[in-house]
Amino acid sequence: EALNADSVKQKFYDLLGEKSAGFLSNVMTVVQNNTLLQKADRNSIILAAAQAASLDLSINPNLGLAAIVPFKDQASLQLMRDGWVELCLRTGQFKSIVNEVVYEGELVEKNRFTDTYVFDETKRVSDKPIGVMASFTLTNGYSKTMYWTLDECKKHGLRYSQTFKKGMGLWVTDFSAMCEKTLLKR
Repeated sequence: EALNADSVKQKFYDLLGEKSAGFLSNVMTVVQNNTLLQKADRNSIILAAAQAASLDLSINPNLGLAAIVPFKDQASLQLMRDGWVELCLRTGQFKSIVNEVVYEGELVEKNRFTDTYVFDETKRVSDKPIGVMASFTLTNGYSKTMYWTLDECKKHGLRYSQTFKKGMGLWVTDFSAMCEKTLLKR
């Protein structure tokens, strides 16, 4: 009902043009498939959707760009891993972006004083994940690499995710993806 208001339709049309009808249809589908979002304040859902629209990021869960997530009675926009990558690439400033799970044996060298890492996928000794890495290089040559153990990821999730503390949500059902997204974002 709220999404069918002429003022809301016009706002999304102003943001997305001809793509607005499909985007609003995705919003309705996302809300219909999430009982917690159905209980959230309508205006917060519309605001989160407008933020996604202004960034031109789909909230279709199959694309993994952005999500509207409930927290108590409010909804907010959460950029997902591929959404961060998409926004970075749009700037034209990124030469490369790498974001991967690291398996046992692949972390060859870590120097905490210089904050440098050497990874080698040919050194993998098992399929047991031990951490996550994110790395980027800008077109001007600047580069940065970060690595977190799975324990560091878990501590972060427990500190910042209310659903993870309750044993539910993406931190439980897709832990690896949430670790990758979090490290890429940082």
